Amino acid sequence: MPFDGIVAKAVTEELEDTILPGKVTRIYQPTDTELVFTVRSKGKNHTLLLSIHPTYARFHLTEDRFHNPQEPPMFCMLLRKYLSGAIIESIAQYGMERIVFFDMEAKNEIGDVTRQRLIVELMGKHSNLMLIDKDKGHILDSMKHIGMMKNRYRTILPGAEYKLPPMQDKLNPLEINGDTFIQRLDFNAGKLDQQIVRNFTGISPFIARELVQRAGLGSQNAYKKAFEELQEKMKIRDYKPAIYLQKREEFHVIEIISAIEEAQIYSSPSTMLDAFYSGKAQRDRVKQQAKDLYRLIHNELNKNERKLKKHYQTIDNAQDAAKYQKLGELLTANMHMVKKGDKSVSVVNYYDPEQTEMIIPLDPYKTPSENAQNYFKRYQKRKNSKIAIEKEIEKTKTDIAYFDQLLQQIEAAGDDDVEEIREELREEGFLKKQSHRKRKNKPSKPVLDSFQATDGTIILVGKNNKQNEYLTMKVAHRDEIWLHTKDIPGSHVVIRNKEPSEETILEAANIAAYFSKSKNSASVPVDYTRVRHVKKPNGAKPGFVTYTDQKTVYVTPSKEKAERMMDQ
Repeated sequence: MPFDGIVAKAVTEELEDTILPGKVTRIYQPTDTELVFTVRSKGKNHTLLLSIHPTYARFHLTEDRFHNPQEPPMFCMLLRKYLSGAIIESIAQYGMERIVFFDMEAKNEIGDVTRQRLIVELMGKHSNLMLIDKDKGHILDSMKHIGMMKNRYRTILPGAEYKLPPMQDKLNPLEINGDTFIQRLDFNAGKLDQQIVRNFTGISPFIARELVQRAGLGSQNAYKKAFEELQEKMKIRDYKPAIYLQKREEFHVIEIISAIEEAQIYSSPSTMLDAFYSGKAQRDRVKQQAKDLYRLIHNELNKNERKLKKHYQTIDNAQDAAKYQKLGELLTANMHMVKKGDKSVSVVNYYDPEQTEMIIPLDPYKTPSENAQNYFKRYQKRKNSKIAIEKEIEKTKTDIAYFDQLLQQIEAAGDDDVEEIREELREEGFLKKQSHRKRKNKPSKPVLDSFQATDGTIILVGKNNKQNEYLTMKVAHRDEIWLHTKDIPGSHVVIRNKEPSEETILEAANIAAYFSKSKNSASVPVDYTRVRHVKKPNGAKPGFVTYTDQKTVYVTPSKEKAERMMDQ
């Protein structure tokens, strides 16, 4: 994912044009790797995201909404102390590195003007974000603390002097000419794309491969020309932000002419980055928040699957119950032929049409009557166990379906949905309940996702069991249309229309299929019926319903359609 120095340059220039000068009005820290600033500039509020996530490190303007903790972290509190109401005076990139300085001016408690520098360093797992006293040059605090034991070159702790990361022997591609570019490359050594990355700052492997592709098998002059064209685009800001579907999704602000697939073009670097990272970063946040839930649910699912296997083995063992009944009856009918001490008896099997001989094993220490009773007891025990086990099998199957559903819900969960799933597991006894003192205030009603069909009809979706139950049993009118994937874990979907068009039903079915375990499958069956035909059995687990009078449509889930309907 090439958030390289060139992309950082494009975003920095966009921020200079968009939010300078700007006033910081709000500061939030949704996670331990993300900061969100609301900046008021030119009569408009802008949301600025700064992320030092080890995989998704970036900075850009965003339209995303973030779930903020009720108690802000200490670093967020410090930023609010120093930067609330601050004016962003300048935003500058250090060379072509992925290091950006946000210089701000604010007033302290006694009204004196203070100057701070917020530094964003994007270096993979070593990314960091620091607040510096610009006049004194020391660190006020950082998102990640790095002591001498971890890094001897520089300490990143409150009070320490700020030092830039060690610079490698690389050249800034904006400060050289084409001849210098050629001189830095060894054309006899090969692997020119790797040489470009090693010798020049800001150029990712993705762009280095593009330079090599543009030059083709040409001479050194072809490489010189390809570099000078890239340099010129950066200097005049000739950007074409786009996402490319290669072997994996890639993005860049420089047009990739070697791309095979058609590109998705965006109006600005920030909109491109927002589209590329939004879902990925949110899924990662949810994955971190729900890590313990996923492990718990997965363990419970495995435990029930093992239990089901044992139940089926018990059923197999109980299949011979009738055999013991037959042995008991044959022994009773031939009691006169048996005496205590016999180890077996040969009798005529009158159950067999051919009246064959059958040998019945006996316990020599028991009387004939006790032997017969022993066979009847074994018959009764297996018969009773089979009835009990069949009930247990149905219960275990229900539990497996329940945990399978929860796994699917975690996959589709947003930031707010995880806590509702956690609360449900507490209510079901799988997690320890919170004490009243620790319990956080939570919304009285679940929040449902809302979509809009092409004809304007509202479509509501529940993404976990609490939301599903609330939607189906509380919100939906009895004559509205209810949808669910057929025999597949998924969300409850309701069309807020008593007589929706066929197109609306298909659009709602697409949403139901997309928010299901079969979101990546083709031709997914989706049942739909009126809400009045949907019932919750007594004692059923949350979100479990039965329904009748359904019809079925088949759709292939489309993420683009679902997102387009939500955007509307």
